[in-house]
Amino acid sequence: MERHAYGMTVIYDGDVARAEQAVTDALKSVGFGVLTRIDVAETLKKKLGLERRPYVILGACNPKIASRALEMEEELGLLLPCNVIVYQDADGRTKVSAIDPAAMLSVVRNRDLDSVADEVGSLLQQALEAVAS
Repeated sequence: MERHAYGMTVIYDGDVARAEQAVTDALKSVGFGVLTRIDVAETLKKKLGLERRPYVILGACNPKIASRALEMEEELGLLLPCNVIVYQDADGRTKVSAIDPAAMLSVVRNRDLDSVADEVGSLLQQALEAVAS
């Protein structure tokens, strides 16, 4: 797993459609549902006539954790749901990435959310590890 400033990434051995299904299943296994799906490549084609490699943004949410977090910080909805992306990179590899909740929640500056960020980060990491294996 590759970690960067605001997320974590794994390589999936298959195409974007299969990776999307695999990560959706993996997220479900750790308590997350996919609330939103944005096909960026399709949208850019329709709206601007631009061609790009497959790129999908999934909005993932664990309702129990989200409810707790919103009790701690009502405006937190501005940062929800947690984004997971599935895309084909310039080298043709399929990648699956998830937001690092600690990086995302650092902008809130509410230390009570640190444990939430750790919990969500651990669950997202488990889902990505399942997709990579």
